[in-house]
Amino acid sequence: MSAPVQSVTLAVEAGNGGILLWVVLPYVALAVFVLGHVWRYRYDKFGWTTRSSQLYENRLLRIGSPLFHFGILVVLVGHIGGLGIPKSWTEAVGISEHAYHIGAVVLGTVAGVATLGGLAILVYRRRTVGPVFSATTKNDKAMYVSLTATIALGLAATVAANIVGGGYDYRETISPWFRSLFYLRPDPDSMTGAPVLFRLHALSALLLFAAWPFTRLVHMLTAPLGYLTRPYIVYRSRDTRLGTRAPRRGWDRVGS
Repeated sequence: MSAPVQSVTLAVEAGNGGILLWVVLPYVALAVFVLGHVWRYRYDKFGWTTRSSQLYENRLLRIGSPLFHFGILVVLVGHIGGLGIPKSWTEAVGISEHAYHIGAVVLGTVAGVATLGGLAILVYRRRTVGPVFSATTKNDKAMYVSLTATIALGLAATVAANIVGGGYDYRETISPWFRSLFYLRPDPDSMTGAPVLFRLHALSALLLFAAWPFTRLVHMLTAPLGYLTRPYIVYRSRDTRLGTRAPRRGWDRVGS
């Protein structure tokens, strides 16, 4: 990270800036995320959809969609494990810090590349396929920009710190800060010591989560569980004579 960016970041976090970024903003983003979904479900149920465009184009979608969705699933699981599970817990079950670090870096990098590659294909498809582009709203464009920035910053932070650089243990700083928010004992000092790319990744993620309820990303929280319990749909013909007479074999005789 260049010196000007580092200087600007430190200047923003000086004084009460750290409290604003790493205490106030996370709680605001979490509140908007939860209440926004409640509002969206209550007042916009018919808009709670992916607005699928598979009908318009399927070749690129079959490549980009699995790459993106499986990649983002692995990234999400990795973030939950890395941020939510303390280092002492993994060590207690016999996973050394070195083994955890190697696995997290390798799997995270592969998943990040797959996610970003799949997203690139989906964005290319949306931009080059006429009907798909016509169905793209300004809200969709802003969502894609925010999502791409968050994923790219996360991948860049991992590569810069752990592959190009000498390594960085985010479970010593970022993870304690993340858990402290849910303990209601926020610790902003843990974040101010993290590398700039990790902090930018965290800030972009907070903004993405705040915008989440108002985009098509809401479909991630939807599962068709009702299909398991809903009754069978029975189709009946309106022709009451159906089944009581033999089918016709060609033209009927009009007269003798």
